Amino acid sequence: MRPMEYTHKPVLLDECIAALAIRPDGIYIDGTLGRAGHSREIAKRLTTGRLICIDRDMAAIDAARERLAPWMDRVTLVHQNFAELGDVLRAAGAPAADGMLFDLGVSSPQLDDASRGFSYMQDAPLDMRMDASAPLTAYEVVNSWSYEELRRILYEYGEERYAPAIAKAIVRARESAPIQTTLQLVDVIKGAMPPAALREKQHPAKRSFQAIRIAVNGELDALEPMLLSAVDGLRPGGRLAVITFHSLEDRIVKRTLQNLSRGCTCPPEFPVCVCGKKPKIKLLTRKPVVSGPAELEENPRARSAKLRSAEKCGTFDL
Repeated sequence: MRPMEYTHKPVLLDECIAALAIRPDGIYIDGTLGRAGHSREIAKRLTTGRLICIDRDMAAIDAARERLAPWMDRVTLVHQNFAELGDVLRAAGAPAADGMLFDLGVSSPQLDDASRGFSYMQDAPLDMRMDASAPLTAYEVVNSWSYEELRRILYEYGEERYAPAIAKAIVRARESAPIQTTLQLVDVIKGAMPPAALREKQHPAKRSFQAIRIAVNGELDALEPMLLSAVDGLRPGGRLAVITFHSLEDRIVKRTLQNLSRGCTCPPEFPVCVCGKKPKIKLLTRKPVVSGPAELEENPRARSAKLRSAEKCGTFDL
């Protein structure tokens, strides 16, 4: 057992636990297991309840067997994508959950393991797959996607203002030889950017690497369907907590939860409601919860984290 694994405090931990309002006999889902930090704290609070932990990264599932060992009698580990939430609940024999948590950030082990190809600070083959068995890699995106597609993902997913220049540089560089590694890609990106951009505090490749990672893993595509499935899979009164790490994710989460919290969609001039729509959830956070100074000092990666939470409308059956 490495001490680091157990002293690690996951992002917005206390705020997540408070948002979930955990019942000792309840059924909970951690849809993004990662280092199991949130899962440990949920499992500790259960007695006759159950925690279902999902991750698409088999390394996270394997590591969790040790990290969650004291509570494995109440834990189910599932190697699956959180987009298949309905299937996971059915397979576990759980009709509905009392709470669900989704931490959408890339887990620290994925970033820290150079061989996974997520980091722009260490050299590694271009991979970036969260699920190592998935077919699409960063190598294929970088070396075979068209200029138009590269420009689009760099701009949309990375919010990279130099997307056209970087996409052109990638296409030009790969004409002579494939771009094989992360640091080769970093050099291409740097070469496409003006000197002023290279002097900015943020690493010049950060936005591009984010964009390629999102494309490889289909992260944004899965987000809205997952949220809809999550709300459908909650019991009345059940809680949903979602942590995002960049504005694209947060925008999708905010919009989806707002839509689910609205009732009638009839035009304002209608004298009575004819659509019959009722709110599915009640928002618990009008504005996202962010990390305080103490957490930011301990964990700089928490700086961009935002937590939004909601409660499913209705009451528990007695």
